Amino acid sequence: MQASGINVLFLGRNFARLIEGLWVTMRISLLAVLLSIPLGILLGMFMTLRHPLAKAVSRVYLEFVRIMPQLVLLFIAYFGVTRTFGWNWSADFSAVLVFTLWGTAEMGDLVRGALQSIPKHQYDSAAALGMTKWQTFVYIILPQTLRRLLPPTINLTTRMIKTTSLVVLIGITEVLKVGKQIIDVNRFAYPTASLWVYGAVFILYFLACWPISLLARTLEKRWR
Repeated sequence: MQASGINVLFLGRNFARLIEGLWVTMRISLLAVLLSIPLGILLGMFMTLRHPLAKAVSRVYLEFVRIMPQLVLLFIAYFGVTRTFGWNWSADFSAVLVFTLWGTAEMGDLVRGALQSIPKHQYDSAAALGMTKWQTFVYIILPQTLRRLLPPTINLTTRMIKTTSLVVLIGITEVLKVGKQIIDVNRFAYPTASLWVYGAVFILYFLACWPISLLARTLEKRWR
């Protein structure tokens, strides 16, 4: 059994430490998601404005965040900005900030696409019924937009949870870092521990993302 390395998961607090590392991952990613959704909705509405300046600003922001790798943004926020300006940003704050900026850009583009996919005749029909622009948006446009947004928003949420593993490179001890620490400490006694430790990390990520997918499926069925 020692050769298999599975025992390493149950030595001391190893498995509990993995759970704690997963909580760090979930805390950062879900906080970024909760901030990104409302900010992304506002950005998406801003992107639909026909003003040239609004289009230019939103396009520059969107392209900058999309082209720049998240890892580079993390390094700029945590190592570059803090040292250049003397700001005492913690690694957690830098991570939440970067993933919020990224999530807001992605969510904003999703909202823009969903809003622009609503046929123009629905606006015209609402106006013919005497509805104000606010009533049209709340009662007609918004429900359809939410239905269109649900699948890509769930996909974005799971992507953010998985991409949060990059925060290990700015010193945050999340689930992958904990797993590596366990493997390094037990590399001689359990040379095959990496298979079991990273397998456990895979299962933890699956268990974290699976309920979100189930929730999305349930809401889609209910809205049909």
